[in-house]
Amino acid sequence: MITTNCSPYKHIILSSLILLIIPSPSLVAADCGCQDNEPGPARNKTSEALKFKLAAIASILTAGAIGISLPILGRKVPALRPENDMFFMIKAFAAGVILATGFVHILPDAFETLTSPCLGENPWGKFPFVGFVAMLSAIGTLMVDTFASTFYKNMHFNKSKQVVDHVVDEEGGAGHDGHVHVHTHATHGHAHGATAGPSHEDTSVTDLVRQRIISQVLELGIVVHSVIIGISLGASQSLDTIKPLLAALSFHQFFEGMGLGGCISQAKFKSVTTTMMMLFFSLTTPIGIGVGIGISSVYKENSPKALIVEGIFNSASAGILIYMALVDILAADFMNPRLQSNVRLQMGAHISLLLGAGCMSFLAKWA
Repeated sequence: MITTNCSPYKHIILSSLILLIIPSPSLVAADCGCQDNEPGPARNKTSEALKFKLAAIASILTAGAIGISLPILGRKVPALRPENDMFFMIKAFAAGVILATGFVHILPDAFETLTSPCLGENPWGKFPFVGFVAMLSAIGTLMVDTFASTFYKNMHFNKSKQVVDHVVDEEGGAGHDGHVHVHTHATHGHAHGATAGPSHEDTSVTDLVRQRIISQVLELGIVVHSVIIGISLGASQSLDTIKPLLAALSFHQFFEGMGLGGCISQAKFKSVTTTMMMLFFSLTTPIGIGVGIGISSVYKENSPKALIVEGIFNSASAGILIYMALVDILAADFMNPRLQSNVRLQMGAHISLLLGAGCMSFLAKWA
């Protein structure tokens, strides 16, 4: 009789334990956060969030414009010109900023996005897409770097050769002393001898072309990330997300601008091209915020499509920035004979590199 009376209570207790141990589908969805974002205590009205978004546009625009302008306008200051030692340290600082942006800011975001529980286990949980896409973008950057450098170098040397052949034909081949008098396009002078190797001027032109390719590809990688993070900020309705991003992204743009501005300064573009690149960098994140504001009513940051697009683009951007920082900026400068022959300059460049990477890594706490 005692056993019979206790059995209903056993069923009730067991049922309660099962309900506690096995979470309901609604709780799983809440943990995942894949459902539409509902207003809660941490959310605020759209109008109040909009004020901070507009403030973010003004702040980030100003910080980015100042950051990219400093190295370019600094060319008028003798100590900050590319031919001086101080420029090595400025460029090392910029490289540290770019390297930390790729490793500490963008790559972890890409991992978090593409390993989200909102995405299916197959294939996103079974293959390291972040590393794969970053690797492909780094290889693609190498290919663009190589092919573009080869194309521009061949184009320049072919033009020089055409001018040489044209002048030799006009002068009748040989001079009175038995040597060929050659008027070269690069030196605008006369050179004696049957053959001539690449001049110092040709080498300088090749280096200049390479610097221009570096600055353009680097801006591409920065801009891709800037658009994504701008849209994320603009589409968010949480003040807990917007407020820290406002300050962090302002410093982020300032330091990134310094890195890109140093490369643009060394590339010696024409004034129109330099201005366009400065404006393109400065306006990208604010435009992204504006787009995010426009689509905030329909944008779902945890939807599978948004996560996949954001994760892939961030992975590609990280690969580009890491490659550019290590190969095109740091390797080129730190292997420079001028820096290797000066221990004091080496120490200054290493400290600047660590300082740039440290400053950008510190910002990862908020952005």
